Amino acid sequence: MNKLPGKSLSYLRGLAHHQKVVVSVGTKGITKALVDELDIALKTHELVKVKLAGNDKSDRAMCLERLCAATDAHAVQLIGHTGVIYRPAEEPVIKLPV
Repeated sequence: MNKLPGKSLSYLRGLAHHQKVVVSVGTKGITKALVDELDIALKTHELVKVKLAGNDKSDRAMCLERLCAATDAHAVQLIGHTGVIYRPAEEPVIKLPV
């Protein structure tokens, strides 16, 4: 998937700020059931907050990238244990700035 431009990332970060975590990665890590749940959440919401397990920031970043690769989505941001993932729907609800 192509990288999102900076203006779009800033806009999505602003939208995600007020959202609640929808999916949590537990101690079992990334499982097929977790990826399926994230896929459903992305179809429904387009922009999803994910709670990531792990003490090391690089582990959490890798987990976020793996989730994005598994769902063909974009990583918007990672702050602490919370990541934001975006995947446009077939008929997008979120209109990104150009």
